[in-house]
Amino acid sequence: MLDKPSGLTSNAALQRVKRLLGAAKAGHVGTLDPLASGLLPVCLGEATKFSGQMLAADKTYEADVLLGATSTTGDIEGEITARRAVSASMPEIEAALEKFRGNILQTPPMYSALKRDGKPLYAYARAGETVEREPRPVTIHALDMAACELPHLQLSVRCSKGTYIRVLAEDFGAALGCGGLLAGLRRTAVGAYVISQATSLAALEAMDPQERHARLLPSDSLLSRLQTLRLDTAASRLLVTGRRLAMPDVGAGFYRLYGANGGFLGLGEVGQGELLAVRLMATHASQESGAQGGPQATKIA
Repeated sequence: MLDKPSGLTSNAALQRVKRLLGAAKAGHVGTLDPLASGLLPVCLGEATKFSGQMLAADKTYEADVLLGATSTTGDIEGEITARRAVSASMPEIEAALEKFRGNILQTPPMYSALKRDGKPLYAYARAGETVEREPRPVTIHALDMAACELPHLQLSVRCSKGTYIRVLAEDFGAALGCGGLLAGLRRTAVGAYVISQATSLAALEAMDPQERHARLLPSDSLLSRLQTLRLDTAASRLLVTGRRLAMPDVGAGFYRLYGANGGFLGLGEVGQGELLAVRLMATHASQESGAQGGPQATKIA
């Protein structure tokens, strides 16, 4: 996992990690805007096969909301469009926070990567165009005030996938009648991963190759929320050749799969009493089938 610095795009950070680890293939989970810093899970090699399972994970942020100002982008990097006096009392702030806890609707911002007719919204925004966007349901599991020195408000947010903290800052400011924008953002958790597990780019660059690889987590950590199934050698060999396995006593859903030797096989799904492979590790899959395999891929820590 990477502690991304602010001022750098997620893709730029990914490419630097990819080069440092000498990975042929890499991807990240959950884009962070250049303004934001914090936890950016980076998947290397075969671990990229399982990154999709993390896209639905809840995320936790520390947000610096500047009240009394609005901008073209919803954050401090945009052009300021208005400034107003901030006179909200603490009871008013607490009452406004309550409105955004639980299930809410958010309208995606124009400066986002969401696409309309094959074109990202930010491309329309940069051309001075605004297109209609449908509000989308998101869930704010927790929203707490960590500190308040008006016009700045420090918020701790735990939310569902698809939540825009910039939009939350704007909507919160609108609810107070003074406007608001996002002045700073740090992501501290993605699913079960937390910022204390992450390594900064500077620290990673200062390490020797052996130290860098020692910071890697196994691919199956991406599926830690799932139940496990252990297969004997015969069942493993059938599975890796594309066969469905009868599992009449196993509940429906996704599972982490392990072979008889304890090696991680991959991701499987049980439905209608049968197990089907969804994504398999080439290494252990080939070993279970009797073929030769390469080193197990890992995920940045």
